[in-house]
Amino acid sequence: MWALLSVSDKRGLLDFARGLLGLGFRLLATGGTYRALKEAGLPVTYISEFTGFPEVLEGRVKTLHPKVHAGLLARPDQEEELRALGLERIGVLAVNLYPFREAVARGATFQEALEQVDIGGPAMLRAAAKNHPAVLPVCDPEDYPRVLEALKEGPTPEFRRALARKAFAHTAAYDAAIAEWLSGEKFPEEKFLVLRREAPLRYGENPHQEAALYRVLGEEGPLMGARVLQGKAMSFNNYLDAEAAWNLVSEFAEPACVAVKHQNPCGVALGDTPLEAYRKAHEADPVSIFGGIVALNRPVDGPTAQAMRDVFLEVVLAPAFSEEALAAFASKKNLRLLEVPFFAQGPYLDLRRLRGGLLLQDADTLDPASFRVVTQKAPEEALWPDLLFAWKVVKHVRSNAIVVAKGGMTLGIGVGQTNRLAAARHALEAAGERARGAVLASDAFFPFDDVVRLAASQGVAAIIQPGGSVRDEDSIRAADELGLAMVFTGVRHFRH
Repeated sequence: MWALLSVSDKRGLLDFARGLLGLGFRLLATGGTYRALKEAGLPVTYISEFTGFPEVLEGRVKTLHPKVHAGLLARPDQEEELRALGLERIGVLAVNLYPFREAVARGATFQEALEQVDIGGPAMLRAAAKNHPAVLPVCDPEDYPRVLEALKEGPTPEFRRALARKAFAHTAAYDAAIAEWLSGEKFPEEKFLVLRREAPLRYGENPHQEAALYRVLGEEGPLMGARVLQGKAMSFNNYLDAEAAWNLVSEFAEPACVAVKHQNPCGVALGDTPLEAYRKAHEADPVSIFGGIVALNRPVDGPTAQAMRDVFLEVVLAPAFSEEALAAFASKKNLRLLEVPFFAQGPYLDLRRLRGGLLLQDADTLDPASFRVVTQKAPEEALWPDLLFAWKVVKHVRSNAIVVAKGGMTLGIGVGQTNRLAAARHALEAAGERARGAVLASDAFFPFDDVVRLAASQGVAAIIQPGGSVRDEDSIRAADELGLAMVFTGVRHFRH
């Protein structure tokens, strides 16, 4: 029986071919696969010898031949007809497709990308997958050892079906990438999201909810490439909180630490060292950080790890961990340590699920082009770093959101209130006496002057907000009356 091999990805090819020969298969191959097998000294027949028809149109047509497709599609009960036609069965098909995604990613021209659209490969894979009771369709080099083992013992129907499912998923993902590319639009008429399961999760947000982690094919993300150095498997909620923490800590060029609880920051700080940043983030809210997730944008060293050992944390994320840090964390067996390969920067699409639908939007990564002082009093020079710091933080807080900050750390965060005054009260109560001389950031404009008056009563020195309310003048007038400085950004940061 024949085994037809036609692969772009040559990983494991020679060992697989040798295994097939050892099981009595005759090898049939195309183009580069044929050359690789021939150079390795393996007995192999070229596809044109098999079909009796030469490759034409610069290789565009080579496997689209009745002798190939009849050999793949013949059911076991059609064996007599196959022989009467002088045709032979192909029992194993190993195909992975032209590297279309890779060509587009490296900036191929339109014509170059078109040449990477595989036609014969998907046709053969679909044929073999349809006829999987008689043919093994193999599209993933990682499966080669399993296929050889199954062939030795006799493939089970379940194994054959698993290979067929994988083959159809492979060609579907391939066609989806081509359709997306041809649309040339951010929001095309049909949007194809191809998801590949990375891991089942113990449960979702609550124990009664089933859950799994999926990778979006063709996209890269920091957490999806993170290495778990220690601890239990990540949970559904761990991933949500870790994403929120890493997105925020990635905003800062200076050493920064972010503590997150329920996808909202509870303590954020800058420092000259990771240790200083962590201590300030912890001081910002020493209660809420308990059971939280901490992200740092610098490698975690021994002293920082020692300081963190005193608090119960679920996850620590960082670009790296020193040997001293790993040793310090070693006794906290359940603590998850994630080494994250790159920062969360640049545009991407944000998806929100509806029953029967999806909302897609650009993720909120826009920074203000300029900052406009709208009050008679401008912020003192020393306040500007805190204004910019608070503005970056408030972008990552659920609306309605208010952040009070001073000295490169948050003092109070008002999260997810149904009115802005309540969010301000929450943040200012958390800040307490520390609010004197601090700054206040709001994710959206003030519809009334009440937040300005409340902030002034607690000693806040300057406010940063988007502006854009029909009653902006009321807030500006109140700030002037009370001696506050106020800055407009022109950018709103709602997070519903």
